[in-house]
Parts: sequence; C-alpha cells; structure tokens
Amino acid sequence: MDVLEILDRLVAFPSVAGRPNGDIAGWIEAHLAQHGTQVTLLPGPEGDRSNLFATIGPADVPGYILSGHMDVVPAGEPQWSSDPFALRREGEHLYGRGTTDMKGFLAAALAAVPHLTKLRLARPIHLAFSYDEEVGCRGVPHLIARLPELCAKPLGAIIGEPSGMRAVRGHKGKAAARVTIRGRAGHSSRPDLGLNAIHAMADVLSAAVSEAERLTHGPFDPAFEPPYSSLQAGVVAGGQSVNIIPDTCTLDLEARAIPGVDPASLLAPVKARAEALAADGFRIEWTPMSAYPALALPQDADLATLLRELTGEAPLAAVSYGTEAGLYQVAGFDAIICGPGDIGRAHRPDEYILASELAACQRMIEALGTRCAA
Repeated sequence: MDVLEILDRLVAFPSVAGRPNGDIAGWIEAHLAQHGTQVTLLPGPEGDRSNLFATIGPADVPGYILSGHMDVVPAGEPQWSSDPFALRREGEHLYGRGTTDMKGFLAAALAAVPHLTKLRLARPIHLAFSYDEEVGCRGVPHLIARLPELCAKPLGAIIGEPSGMRAVRGHKGKAAARVTIRGRAGHSSRPDLGLNAIHAMADVLSAAVSEAERLTHGPFDPAFEPPYSSLQAGVVAGGQSVNIIPDTCTLDLEARAIPGVDPASLLAPVKARAEALAADGFRIEWTPMSAYPALALPQDADLATLLRELTGEAPLAAVSYGTEAGLYQVAGFDAIICGPGDIGRAHRPDEYILASELAACQRMIEALGTRCAA
C-alpha cells in the first residue's frame, strides 16, 4: 500500500480521543505484521484503548523513535464539505479529520516501513503510536514507562506533529483544571437564604484575570509568541434560571508555561482563591484535566543536528502549540518535533494535508533509515 492508500484507511477510523481505539490500533498492528515488524500493543489502564510500539531493526541497540498519536478531535462541525471520516482528494489536497493532526505522519511512517525493512538497519527505528493525546497526552506516559523493556535507550524521539517538515526544538508546557463551586439553591427573592455559586465564581474568575495580566510582565522567552507564560479562563457554566439561586458553577482554565516554569504552579493562586471560599460555606472541587511539560532541546543537540541534515533547514527554536515531546524529554530522551502539514489546518472543518507533504515526510523517514543502516 502506498501512503495515500494508508491514509485513506486511517482516516476511515473515527478514532476520536477518549473512545476505544481497538479498530485503528489493530489495523496498524496487522499492517506492520505483514512486513515482519515486531509489534506490541500496550493496553492502557482504561482497558478499552492501547498504545502501539513497533521496531524495525535490532531492539537492543540505541535508535530513534517516530512518535505520533492515533486519536483525533471530534468532527461535528456542520461546515464540513464532505464526510470527515472518508478521505476526499482534490488535486494535491487530501481532506479528512486527522489528515494533518496527525494521521498524515502515521501514514508516511507506515508507508516507509517496507523500505526500512530492506535496509537491514544497524540502528533501529521504532514506531510509537499513542492514544488520547488530544485530551491531555493521557496515553503516551504509559508507553514511555514501558520503553526500558521494549528497547535499548533511544538516541532521540521525532514527534511528527504538523510543522511543515521544519524541525522544532521547543514548545510551552500546559496545565488545565476545572473548578467546581457548590453553594445552596433557593428562590431569587431570598438571596439571604442561599449561596450563589456564580457570584462566588466571580471572585475566582477575577483571580484568573489578575494572574493572566501579571504573567504578561515576565519572565520572558523571546523564542515564543507571546514571549511569556499565559493563563486563560476557557469555559464558565452554571445556573438554571434567572429566578433560581444557582447552587453550582464550574470554570475550566488553562496555563501555558515557557520552559523552566511549572505550568501547574501558574494555576496555584487561582486554586488558593477558590479554596478560600470554603470559609463562606461553599464546597470547592479542583479537578486537574490535563498536563504536559515544556520542550527545550538545545540548539547543539545531536538530534537537532540530525534533523537539520535530514530536512535541509535549521530547526526552529519554538512553536506555540504543545505536543508529547516534553514528556519524552522529562523521561530522559532527547525529543524534537518534525512532521507534515500546517497546525493552522488542524481542529477545523475541511482539515487537509497535501500529497507533496506526505511524500516529503516519507522521504525524510527513509533518509533516516539510510543513516541508521550506515
């Protein structure tokens, strides 16, 4: 199968994050097995979804990981011009959910496998495909924890998120949480008898806005846009009717931190303000939703040099979006981003990738194989 046929099959799996992924993981496993590749499915603690790890070449020698995620965001937007889970081609454009983020990279890696198996690699190339990346990188930590039993310590991991095939050395870390305030309902004519959860949340929201403003004053890292850490409130929900004292209100917020700053620490002042409301009789719940660390690969790292040689361009210092790369780095592996497509096309109707971008990615992976065979 060529890369377009593989992408067609991958897009057809509606592998939305947070749902079972046995169909897509099983198909990839069977496809790789046809080429004599060592494949291991790694069930996660949820019991209905798995990571996948495969090795081409000797597993007991340090090599390189090609890392991607099998899940996609939902595709319920009415603006889609065609079925988002049926690949549609118009010239160079290939439309479908996940084409860019990031089944295009998976397809290019899988299409390169027959070539890699013929090279008799001296250093292995591993495929590490995770689940539930789109809901907070939930699957890949379980995969990373199993690496010591699956292979020799890798020389580096290439995370194939869409970067226009330009390698990227850094991204911000992220932490997201939900605050739930529970008060006491009642008739709006007697506010003295209730506890208004929305009014209480206004205090928490004010703290979030204040922290967001404070972060604009630094610390700074000029590699990023914006060059400082950030915090935002994304969703507020509460209340039933204007004449009912609302007894519940929730706030979803996130922080994005430059390297060297713990993203969870940026949420701490907001959490403290929320917990202080318990003194007024409110019940407070703080629920972490997702977290991943920043990525900061040195400019002179061997992996950065390798990607510069493979792509013909110097790696970018940083991008604004986040990936699983930071988790590999925290675990002790050098990591870098490099994949086909443009992040601006992801998570929107009529997501697409170009056939030429897939071909460029496959060439890069096959060139890596030639290096590993030398």
